[in-house]
Amino acid sequence: MEQRGHGMRVVGGGTLQQPSGEIKECDIEMEVDNPTDARLTLLINVLESMLAPIGSTLHIPGQQGIDFGRQHGLAIYVNGTDLPASVYETCDINHVVDKFGRLLEGVGLVASNWQGPQDTALYIYGDDFETMVSRLKPFLDSYPLLERCRMERIA
Repeated sequence: MEQRGHGMRVVGGGTLQQPSGEIKECDIEMEVDNPTDARLTLLINVLESMLAPIGSTLHIPGQQGIDFGRQHGLAIYVNGTDLPASVYETCDINHVVDKFGRLLEGVGLVASNWQGPQDTALYIYGDDFETMVSRLKPFLDSYPLLERCRMERIA
C-alpha cells in the first residue's frame, strides 16, 4: 500500500496462542495517513482479498470498530494418536490436503495448518461454510485417516 502511494504501512502485529500452542487470534497494526472513508474502504478491500475472515474488525483510535471479512472458516482436526497404527502407516496427510483442494475448487482452499501433540489442524477458508462441509463430507466419511477427525467453525 505504501509502494503504491496509498499512505498505509504495516507497523506491527501480534499473535495470541492458546495453551496448546494453536493460534487463537492475530492482529496487524497499520498506520494510515489521513484515514478517509475511501482509504479505509480500500484497506478493507485489500484485507478481504487476502482471506480476512468473517468477524475481523478494523480498530481506529477514537472511533467505533468496523466489522469486515467475507471468508468463512472451517478447521478439520485430524486425530494423530488414537487410530490404529496401520492407518498412520498407509494414509498420508498430504493426500488429504490435495484431495481437499480438489473438492473445494472454486469455493474454498486449505489456507494453513497446525500440528499439535495429538491433532493436525487444517484451516480452510471459503465463501460458504455449509458448501465446504458438504463437499468434504463424503471424503471425511470414507478416508481412514479422517475417521476420528472433528470439524469446527472458526469464522
